[in-house]
Amino acid sequence: MSTSSSRSDAQAVPTAYRGTDTRAGAGGQRIATLRAGDAVEAVFACTRKERLFTRSGDPYLAVELSDQGGSVKGRAFRDADLLAGRFERGDLVRVRARAELFRDEVQLAIQQIAKIELSEEDAARFLPVSHRDLDELEGFFEQLAREVYDPGLAALLGRLLADEELRAQLRRAPCSLPELSAGRSPRSSAHHAFLGGLLEHTVAVAQMGLELCAVHPRLDRDLLLCAALVHDLGKTREYAYGAELTRTEEGRMLGHVELGLRLIAAYAPPALGANRRMALEHCVLAHHGPEGVGGRFASAEALALQRLNALDAGVKGAFEYGPGR
Repeated sequence: MSTSSSRSDAQAVPTAYRGTDTRAGAGGQRIATLRAGDAVEAVFACTRKERLFTRSGDPYLAVELSDQGGSVKGRAFRDADLLAGRFERGDLVRVRARAELFRDEVQLAIQQIAKIELSEEDAARFLPVSHRDLDELEGFFEQLAREVYDPGLAALLGRLLADEELRAQLRRAPCSLPELSAGRSPRSSAHHAFLGGLLEHTVAVAQMGLELCAVHPRLDRDLLLCAALVHDLGKTREYAYGAELTRTEEGRMLGHVELGLRLIAAYAPPALGANRRMALEHCVLAHHGPEGVGGRFASAEALALQRLNALDAGVKGAFEYGPGR
């Protein structure tokens, strides 16, 4: 595959575009609607960048570009090294290309590609987002929190919900990083890998927890429901948002379970007694399995939370990546 751009054209393009429209697929083009033969000039997020070689030994540039609707591979065979110097993986890039069919897959024959200046808000427009209504999900979260009547646990949830910044982070955070870019196979734990995924998952686990308490009334309803609502709270601190989702330094070093425990400690009210808080923290520590708490569950609520968390993550992951992953 080759392009029709000339070296003089490539050298005339600046290394960064300023004052450019940074809406996803700016120019009216979306990856999901690209067809072979389309002339493409749009802004995308670069999620993969590699310098490869043809069979004859000539270098070419291979990239993967994305917007909120999907991703597409692209290649540049002419001026590959020159173009590669104009952007990095994780940048927003303005692309001029032609869509071509290669091995029954639409790909881009890239003529020009260069970084554009972006803000965090600009970049977030290129990330995958939940199809669910986030206002509705947030309303469900509030309603579920009101179902907790234990004074200490209810006060904890009230303090968390009173923090507007934390609520915004809860609406925004994913549950995991996307795993299908660059041809990678998804991890078995990957699920809800999009903006709003954390809120969607949390509400689902809490709703199932309520149903389970109706079937097993001996369960401590308040403890299980509160634990379901806060079990992944640390993910509000785990991720960073650019042209692609990445982990923060604290997310990489500590992980969301430890970050969640720190948030519980920071917001714990005086009404939350030591034993009650310990029972809640045990549930959070064990929500991926008993390995996090010495190899065995200390409460039926911790076991129930682990099963409910795995159920929702597994079913959602099957829809996102296929049941046979």
